[in-house]
Amino acid sequence: MKIKKMLNYFSLTEKLLWSFSVLAIIISFLFFDKDNYLTLIASIIGVTSLIFCAKGNPFGQILMVIFAIIYSVISYSFQYFGEMVTYLGMTLPMAVFSLIVWLKNPFKEHHSEVSVNRITLRETIFMIILTSFVTFVFYYVLDYFNTTNLIPSTISVATSFLAAYLTFRRSPFFALAYAFNDIVLIVLWVLASLKEVSYISVVICFVVFLINDLYGFISWIKMQKRQEKALKNLLEY
Repeated sequence: MKIKKMLNYFSLTEKLLWSFSVLAIIISFLFFDKDNYLTLIASIIGVTSLIFCAKGNPFGQILMVIFAIIYSVISYSFQYFGEMVTYLGMTLPMAVFSLIVWLKNPFKEHHSEVSVNRITLRETIFMIILTSFVTFVFYYVLDYFNTTNLIPSTISVATSFLAAYLTFRRSPFFALAYAFNDIVLIVLWVLASLKEVSYISVVICFVVFLINDLYGFISWIKMQKRQEKALKNLLEY
């Protein structure tokens, strides 16, 4: 019964998107890696997290915590200390905080869907200033540790922090910020794959993540309009 309920929970588009994503990840693993099963596991957990997050389901944040831990290990293996520090020191705790916030702010007591939030212009300005400060500090931290590909790694910190902040604040734009982060990560791992071909599977992983994050943004915009319409009808009634 629970399996049937879960299958009905996702739309046909979401089922096809998840199936395509997992298939692409597995095929790329078989072609370019075949050894690093940790990368395969992380990729499948990550893409599953995104499909739940696209529906505003807090379970997605639980999966994101697991993904952050595994991805940090993978980043460490290629001396991408920026990615490791970002995911362990920022993405991981922010995913925990987001989980708590999402659970505390369900839409109409439906704990499987978070209430979408709009941030003000004042908060947007604050967010930009805070992101700039964090990026500035992390640049010198990463430089101190001789991080591989310093500039892309620093940009990744900026986009990751922005995405994490917007996730915590329940803004639809968190998915768009993660999409920008995916692009940066694709560049980073393409550079890595020039030295180690097995990392092409990680590149494919983030290409898949990019597609899912773009879908997540569209899904949250629709969810926001639906929720606001429902609240408006409730007030009129």
